[in-house]
Amino acid sequence: MKILISEDDIDIALFYKVVLEARNHHVVSTDNGEDCLTIYRHEFGNFTSRIGSTASDNEQQQVFDAVILDYKMPRLNGIEVAKEIIKINPRQRIIISSAHSREGLFHSRKELEKLVELVQKPFDLHTLIDTLENRLFYSELQSLN
Repeated sequence: MKILISEDDIDIALFYKVVLEARNHHVVSTDNGEDCLTIYRHEFGNFTSRIGSTASDNEQQQVFDAVILDYKMPRLNGIEVAKEIIKINPRQRIIISSAHSREGLFHSRKELEKLVELVQKPFDLHTLIDTLENRLFYSELQSLN
């Protein structure tokens, strides 16, 4: 999987990178929302120019297999970044991780008008892997949209 991560806590970002790369995933990471959007736009532009007009909607979501966003970051928070990514590619899989209360996250998620996944911090290695690699669960989420 190709995964874009935006996490401002250096230790958590390193945890993500080490765990995911050990499972043979390709990880691109940044420490703020603004840089995350810049990377996403660049990769999306490259992807769409490579595949041209032959892409179906299902292929569009494959710019990154997943985008993991910290809720609270400098410059742009995870919800703001998610809104912009959804404008660019409504089919992008987005996972928001946060130490905030689940109720607050659910309220913020409603702003997106799209079902995104939430992971409550702190979480362990297995939670991260299960969330990312459980494609059946994600497919079921997509069918709800």
